[in-house]
Amino acid sequence: MTGESGTRGDQLPAGWTLPDLRVDRDGEWHDSGVQITHPGVLANLRGNLRKDAEGYFIQTRVRIPVQVEDVPWVVIRVEPRGERLHVLLNDATEEDVDPRALRISAQDVPYSPVKGGAFEARFSRAATFQLLALVDHDERDSGGGVLRVGGREFPLGHPAA
Repeated sequence: MTGESGTRGDQLPAGWTLPDLRVDRDGEWHDSGVQITHPGVLANLRGNLRKDAEGYFIQTRVRIPVQVEDVPWVVIRVEPRGERLHVLLNDATEEDVDPRALRISAQDVPYSPVKGGAFEARFSRAATFQLLALVDHDERDSGGGVLRVGGREFPLGHPAA
């Protein structure tokens, strides 16, 4: 890609190539197939990630596309706090999520808006089990259940097939 245009008419400086950035299903970042593990580099990438109608990207002098396998954030821990769910994300940040905003995928994986609603996070297996500990299941409800948080009930269901 040396010397080629980036999207939106951005010109790459001579001799530059765009990194091949990808976020895998577990929220791990990779560049050209190599996992990025340096905490400072990860913090920079995660902090500058954006999304628009064209997809995920990082904007520097040029737009750098980021391929995201599922979603860029993963909930690794969840616990009730008042009428909200408090979550720990894979970037070590914590925030509250509204139980009404949870969605369950067709594969029974919970997702929630995070980062002020700018992104969505998938619950890890461990966080899913922590969430399930707060759910009363009703076999008559075709596998759905009721999430109980802060004395309130929030119906959980599956998307229409």
